[in-house]
Formats: sequence, C-alpha cells, structure tokens
Amino acid sequence: MKLHPSLLSAVTDTIYLIFHDKKMADKAIQQVLRSNKKWGSRDRAFIAENCYEMVRWWRMLHFINETRVDNLHPQTLLRLLGILLRMKGVDLPDWPEFKGLSRAYIKSKYDLAQATRKIRESLPDWLDQIGEEELGDSWEATIKALNETAPLTIRINTIKTSFASLAAILSKKGVKLIKIEGLPDAALVAERSNLFALDEFKEGLFEVQDAASQLIAPFLEVAPGMKVIDACAGGGGKALHTAALMRNKGKIHALDVHAWKLAELKKRAARAGVDIIETREIEGSKTIKRLAAHADRVLLDVPCSGLGVLRRNPDTKWKLSEEEVNRLQGLQAEILENYSRMVKPGGKLVYEIGR
Repeated sequence: MKLHPSLLSAVTDTIYLIFHDKKMADKAIQQVLRSNKKWGSRDRAFIAENCYEMVRWWRMLHFINETRVDNLHPQTLLRLLGILLRMKGVDLPDWPEFKGLSRAYIKSKYDLAQATRKIRESLPDWLDQIGEEELGDSWEATIKALNETAPLTIRINTIKTSFASLAAILSKKGVKLIKIEGLPDAALVAERSNLFALDEFKEGLFEVQDAASQLIAPFLEVAPGMKVIDACAGGGGKALHTAALMRNKGKIHALDVHAWKLAELKKRAARAGVDIIETREIEGSKTIKRLAAHADRVLLDVPCSGLGVLRRNPDTKWKLSEEEVNRLQGLQAEILENYSRMVKPGGKLVYEIGR
C-alpha cells in the first residue's frame, strides 16, 4: 500500500484530537473519516488501525523516539507514526521527518524497551504500580492481554432473527460468523469489516457488543412481563439484550444522568424493534425515590474507570488518573447504597463491579 501523505496526516490529526482535545478515540476517528468521503475501505482501515496502535503503544513509541509522552508537535507525531509503520515492516518514504529511522535503530531501542514493563507495555507509572499492587504476579499476563486488539463481536437480535438465519445472510456478503460457546446470542466476526454499513445492521438484526458485556443480562434471570430497571443504562447495550431475553414483553426503565446517551438508546431500540424500554434522565435523588420498590429486577452497571476494556479503548489509560479511579470507587458505593432501594421485596439486583 502506497503511503499517501493525506493518509498519514489523517492519522496524526486524529492522534492530536485524542491527546490534545481529549476526544474519545472512536469519536475522533469517526470525525476524521467523515472529513474525506473519497477514502476507500482500505484507506479507512489503515487510518483506524494505526490510530489505535499509536495510542496503544504511545509510551514505547516515544521511548524509541526519545521524546516525552506529552510532545504533540506535528513533526513528532509523524515521526512516531513512522516508527510504528517501520515496526510493522512498512517501507517509509524518504522524508526529513523519517531521517534516521532505520530498522536497526528501531530494533535496538525496541529491545531496550523490553527490559521495563511500563515501557514495554506502554503504561503510565501510576497504573503499572496499581496493577502490580492489586494483581501481583497475574498483572503481567493481564496487561499483555489488555494490549491485544479486541475481537469484533456481535449480539444477534433474537426478536428479529436467529444465529443460523443471520449467519446465512451475512455469509453471502463475505462476513463469516463464529459461535461463541456459552453465549447463545453472541457471534465472533471472523474478519474485521464495516458492519455498520450493512443493511442487516440498519434493520436491527444485530448489535455490536463485546462478549463480556453479553454475560451480564442473563444474570438478571428475567421473564416476559417483568418490570426491570437498568439504572446506569448508558447507550443501552445491556437494556436491549434484556429486552430480547424478555421477548419484548414487560417494561424496562433505562436511567442515566446523560440525556444524550438515552437519546442514542432510543434510536437503537427503534432499530431493534424494541418498544418496552422507557428512558428517563436522572435529574436528582427524586428520580430514584419515585421508583422505590418498583422493579422485579435492577441492573447496576455502575460508572467505572474503563481499565477492563483497554483492548477496545486504549486511550483510557492516558486520560485517566489515580485520583479519578478513587473518586469513581466512592461513587460506586454511593450508587449501590441508594439505587438498591428500587428493588421490590423478593426481587433481584445484579451489580456489575468495575474498578
């Protein structure tokens, strides 16, 4: 693939949005991809893949380049991208920014990085320290796994289709689905592709949802006709899964403090053919008090640091702080104490804990 200057600029522009403007990586990538409709699928894949890889290996790339991690100068960003591409075996154009980036030089610096875990695995100091303190000997394997690229997983919307039916339809379009043992509604997509452009996605036959996320709703043990509260609904992935398990019969109150997330949930519910979800913005303690002893089931997917999903959102480790992690732990305890009152006597609460 020829390294066109516009593609390299697209990557470095996105990285600037992520680190300087503090945009979420996926949103920054979407913003940049929308700026040029002439880019084809290969171009878009190149931009997205290399943006995520730069963020994932941010500290090690700076170590090789002998620059500070807060250096966002355009020439530095381009040079960091050059290092990443060279590490992947890509030939670089003869540009001044890439001067001295021989394979031998990069390999020597890369080998030096292997001696120090926080550089080898590209971690801020505080996160490496906490990981070692809390996970001990298992921290090494954990962070190594979290630095891998996340697989692409979907949840089949059983209100509208089945695994067999959807797999047959998508196979004709070159998308192969693989069953995931223990998760009847989940499927692994064999090769990455733009699923959001498929008619089947637009028709609500499936949602993109991590396998781990799909483990939660079944714990509620719901049945059609129940009253359920998803008290920290966010974009609504688990609420939609719960609705499917209820066969779209009953009532789900989806609550969140962010109105824009609930607006997105409404769009997703309409696409999925779900009409039992009622969204409600949490405007204060009165919202919770009005629902006291109301629900057969309550799901508390409390706000967390996001460190458990670094494979999908590697920028989290650079935007988070130890102080914010501690604040979130206090908030989690507060939510558990107050929101648990919404469960009926004899009902069930599922609390998804995260650091």
